[in-house]
Amino acid sequence: MRRTGQGIGKTVAVEDRQQRDATHVAPPHRHNADPQRNGAVVVAVAASAKIRGPAPPAPRPMVTYAALDLGTNNCRLLIARPAQHGFRVVDAFSRIVRLGEGLAASSRLADAAMDRAVEALKICRGKMANRGVTRARLVTTEACRAATNGLEFIRRVAAEAELSLEIIDQRTEAALAVSGCAALTDPAAESVIVFDIGGGSTEIVWLGGRSEARDPAARIREWASLPIGVVTVAERYGGVEVSRELFERMVEDCAQTLEPFVKKAAAARHAKGFHLLGTSGTVTTVAGIHLDLPRYDRREVDGLWMHQRDVGAVIDRLIDMDYAARAANACIGRERADLVLAGCAIFEAIHRAFPSERVRIADRGLREGILLRMMHEDRAWWRRK
Repeated sequence: MRRTGQGIGKTVAVEDRQQRDATHVAPPHRHNADPQRNGAVVVAVAASAKIRGPAPPAPRPMVTYAALDLGTNNCRLLIARPAQHGFRVVDAFSRIVRLGEGLAASSRLADAAMDRAVEALKICRGKMANRGVTRARLVTTEACRAATNGLEFIRRVAAEAELSLEIIDQRTEAALAVSGCAALTDPAAESVIVFDIGGGSTEIVWLGGRSEARDPAARIREWASLPIGVVTVAERYGGVEVSRELFERMVEDCAQTLEPFVKKAAAARHAKGFHLLGTSGTVTTVAGIHLDLPRYDRREVDGLWMHQRDVGAVIDRLIDMDYAARAANACIGRERADLVLAGCAIFEAIHRAFPSERVRIADRGLREGILLRMMHEDRAWWRRK
């Protein structure tokens, strides 16, 4: 099995490096130089230029980008700077806030859920200020799309956390998630099903091969945003005590929701090199348990190829665990112990609809897609040449 990826300080590759690993560590002097030392070098060169010729132009100021994704379950932030063939992450933040808790029953964001989200967003604001972020895109997804008080919450965030959240539509969410993880598709594959299991919805995409276009979003043949996520499925069926019979009912329910997309994308699984590519807490958790990690490590998980029988073995283990055992597992934790089997039910429904021996695991997605899009718009990599 091939393992790729880096943690804080990682460099994420742009998708068109087809024959390389999905991640590439660029020379450290381009990204980690001391600003004071940079200044000293410029002065020295300028001084010698009095004899040898005109001084070179001053270096361009470093642009720092931020991407924030406030979902139904998590608040996640990435701060990064352009690097050769991608970007280098300089800071990150993730917190489970359960913004969509109880939303399915009430159609409103609960006060306690909004309180948790605002507190997390204040931390994100501080991190962006400390890192000198110069351009940011801050998005929120299904919970705010569905809630009758979603706009009220957006105004509260602007007043209390001093951040402007953008509610993105389902198509944009799917396209950004694909852009963020498409570098992990097999270059030889002519068809890939990409899925992102969220808290309140699951985005699923039929993606064509890399020969069709360089931009992953341009290779989307079919897509859907399904109204099933780890929070909504767990609230419907319960996530603490999950028997095999209950799990099977969860899978069947998810399969019914998936059926319209399956009909449109039925030809996907017959193409050369077909495989699945999953990006979400569910699939990364399954990978971490498969690897028996003593604690979750992104470097071991991102880019991992798993055989479908190994995915099934992990799901069987999770069903056999009681709630306490799931909560004690370092790759799950107490905050997600009641959600993981709901996510596995969605995962299993997708695999049954699109059988594939290979599944690639991505610990990247929406935020990475946002960063890559902003840097592409700014021609960040051209400026570095």
